[in-house]
Amino acid sequence: MVYNLRYIYASSAQLRWRRTASTLLPSSCFLTQPGPPQSSTMAITDILSAKDIESALSSCQADDSFNYKSFFSTVGLSSKTPDQIKLVFGILDQDKSGFIEEEELQLFLKNFSSSARVLTAAETKAFLAAGDTDGDGKIGVEEFQSLVKA
Repeated sequence: MVYNLRYIYASSAQLRWRRTASTLLPSSCFLTQPGPPQSSTMAITDILSAKDIESALSSCQADDSFNYKSFFSTVGLSSKTPDQIKLVFGILDQDKSGFIEEEELQLFLKNFSSSARVLTAAETKAFLAAGDTDGDGKIGVEEFQSLVKA
């Protein structure tokens, strides 16, 4: 019988070895990353500054005052790279469907601050109409990138 030694990290400071009986196992099966588990969720403040977010939200506190072009500019999203815009899209796409649907769009501002207001029905429809270039009733990542850069 051939024994392969494999190791897993219990923490960044500890290393444990485990003996497994097998004949041939690829080494990629055994190594796990040290340290605490990595979260796949990203905060909007990892991409945009809290100061810019606060400024952008304060400019659209009143109902029917939301303007996506000025919001994107004020929050600093217009000057971000396509990859950074894609990351923001991933945060806004709450159900991870690959699209921002009308319900998610209505809660758009809440992604930037939990105390922000929801968009009115008129604001949501106008926002959706501006971003939905293919007429499927939702905004895809490419549509969102184009909307941000418009």
